[in-house]
Amino acid sequence: MNPQLHGFGLGLRPPHYDALLRGDGAAVDWLEIVSENYLVDGGRPLAMLDRIAERWPLAMHGVALNIGGSDPLDRDYLRALAGLARRVGPPLVSDHLCWTRHGGVQLHDLLPLPYREDTLRHVATRVRQVQDALGMQLVLENVSSYLRFDGDTLDEAAFLAALVADTGCGLLLDVNNVYVNAHNHGFDAVAYLDALPAHAIRQIHLAGHSVDALGSGLLIDTHDAPVCDGVWGLYAHARRRFGEVPTMIERDDSIPPLATLLDELAIARGIAADTALGVAA
Repeated sequence: MNPQLHGFGLGLRPPHYDALLRGDGAAVDWLEIVSENYLVDGGRPLAMLDRIAERWPLAMHGVALNIGGSDPLDRDYLRALAGLARRVGPPLVSDHLCWTRHGGVQLHDLLPLPYREDTLRHVATRVRQVQDALGMQLVLENVSSYLRFDGDTLDEAAFLAALVADTGCGLLLDVNNVYVNAHNHGFDAVAYLDALPAHAIRQIHLAGHSVDALGSGLLIDTHDAPVCDGVWGLYAHARRRFGEVPTMIERDDSIPPLATLLDELAIARGIAADTALGVAA
């Protein structure tokens, strides 16, 4: 039986391999891997993964599933993903509610979907197919976005709630993405959280963002900065709303020393402790 996630984790990044294996990550309860980094036949990535898996539970988080795309699901990719899951024994396997490929071309971006009934039916069918292929629940993350479709008939939270009800999938709540989208699209971030099905939230991501350097006023989900005060405040509300959901810090660029991320993780622990006591602002 796969271990469950509890407490507070970090995204596993190669610059931290040595520090973790040296014992500097004692405060880390679990780690999350980017699945595609380990869909290889051998070499250092898998060797390091096997060593780290001996010490920490590992969640798998992908970026190439293309769950919302119009191309057929990539069966070779799903077989490789299922093989990695057998090797790692993850408590959960996640990806993003988006599309990433069209006409066989991988676009290397997490592109937003129109939130309509036909899109919901399309994604739900593919979620069920993926869950059958993996033999486990699929967990989907809300993505950051910089535009919306004129034809939307549902808001994102309603779309996610309907998808959960239809397929039994789980949700990975990226609090930073909610904050970014609320700014970019002008909706109430707290109301968004309150509209999500609490029972479906399996994991929480925290990350940093940047202001668009071109002057558009948009916030860009860059994962290259510390978590800001506004995201910490929204996380406090998420803890009050959803309870003890496993939480992690994500950093993908300008990656600091492990100790710096552990300091951020300590802030998350403190907020969680305060909300549990009912004293958080």
